Amino acid sequence: MDIVYNLEYNTEREKLIIPEYGRHFQKMVDHAVSVEDKEERIKLAHAIISVMGNLQPHLRDVPEFNHKLWDQLFIMSDFKLDVPSPFPITSKELLEQKPDPLDYPQNFPKYRFYGNNIKRMIDVAISWEKGEKRSGLEHTIANHMKKCFLNWNKDTVEDGIIYKHLTELSKGEINLEGSGELLTDSETFLKNKIVKTPPSNNRSKNNKQRNNNNRSKKRY
Repeated sequence: MDIVYNLEYNTEREKLIIPEYGRHFQKMVDHAVSVEDKEERIKLAHAIISVMGNLQPHLRDVPEFNHKLWDQLFIMSDFKLDVPSPFPITSKELLEQKPDPLDYPQNFPKYRFYGNNIKRMIDVAISWEKGEKRSGLEHTIANHMKKCFLNWNKDTVEDGIIYKHLTELSKGEINLEGSGELLTDSETFLKNKIVKTPPSNNRSKNNKQRNNNNRSKKRY
């Protein structure tokens, strides 16, 4: 019964700093920190690094990998291990420093279903001189906008709405409302959509057919 009462559960143990190495590695590092003799601590540190490298022998002799092992050793010791390192020691403050928030590109969050590439295409079209080439690009952009609109919204949309959005996104630089050109019909875009159907299961069909045959048999 004493053995049962002395069992240790993971929920009662201290949280591992790097769980990938396991609790035995953490105990080795804790023991190295508690050793008072500096020479002995250095020997233990190099021994621990050697064992850590044995877990990935194909990377053990790579300088960058050895630097990573030493960083992990100091991290596991909570930077309390007082031994010289062959590499610059990363400070605890630097590791705990939170990264700066990323600025996600939101060129026009009002119409997200068009995507950011549409805005880049509009900017390119605006930079071109007016002419047949630019008109063709503007019409292509409008067609692509209509396709995106149908993919994420409704089954049909009027060309006037697309022209209005294009004028708004281009800040009035592109206005196709009075051009008289028609965009591709909505049904054409909808026909090109890939209809995903579940794969047929021959086994289930055979089982169903076998069950139907059994039901038709008379039982006495």
